[in-house]
Amino acid sequence: MHFPVNIPFGRSSIPVHFICETLSYFLGYRYYVYLRKRSGDAITSENRFLIFIGAAIGAFLGSHLVGVFEKPALLHQMSFIYFMGNKTIVGGFLGGLIGVEITKRIIHVSVSSGDLMVYPIILGMIIGRVGCFFAGLEDGTYGIPSNLPWAIDFGDGTRRHPTNLYEIIFWISLWFGLILFEKRHQLADRSRFKLMMISYLVFRFLIEFIKPDYFFSFGLSTIQLACLAGILYYYKVFLYPSKLSKPRFYA
Repeated sequence: MHFPVNIPFGRSSIPVHFICETLSYFLGYRYYVYLRKRSGDAITSENRFLIFIGAAIGAFLGSHLVGVFEKPALLHQMSFIYFMGNKTIVGGFLGGLIGVEITKRIIHVSVSSGDLMVYPIILGMIIGRVGCFFAGLEDGTYGIPSNLPWAIDFGDGTRRHPTNLYEIIFWISLWFGLILFEKRHQLADRSRFKLMMISYLVFRFLIEFIKPDYFFSFGLSTIQLACLAGILYYYKVFLYPSKLSKPRFYA
């Protein structure tokens, strides 16, 4: 397979990465609409729309801010183009979380707005990471060189950890893990989203060790520091895990 993978279209071609990214937003949203109709929503459509706006603004800023700090040595090149060209999912998640919480305080919404979004987010992430894989080296989501049997040459002659595939496996495992857990336990309000966030932040913290990141003298990267900040935000989950759920009892 030659990376990046593009689909011929007339005299030009369309990157598979672009197709997957577009599908991730479209199918993720359609899945959310389906779940909302099926399970209902305690949040009104108007407030839900405002929350989406808050999430989008927060995710945009968080994604790019963390992205530009990934390589501190290049900060002197800061420009609008450099800012827009650097982004990361971790920053997007954390920025979106902040944007949502601020918006909910303004519009006085106290119930969970994220629980309903968990499975659509997982679906979108799986599709999106498929696109990252087919983008090869251009996407920057590959790992460090490796001699493992499943290591992949993304086009530069070096076999590397396919960390984008690792992430796909993580999201699929999390999806089925949550489904199985919810069959036996009734999750408290906001617990599903907390479990998703904590699981992903821990995963990203660990996977960054096998990615070609810039590591500070104390051995951590910017993304890992952001992950730690997010994990600390949910410290109560680690102190009181029993509050996340209660067993389901069947007659």
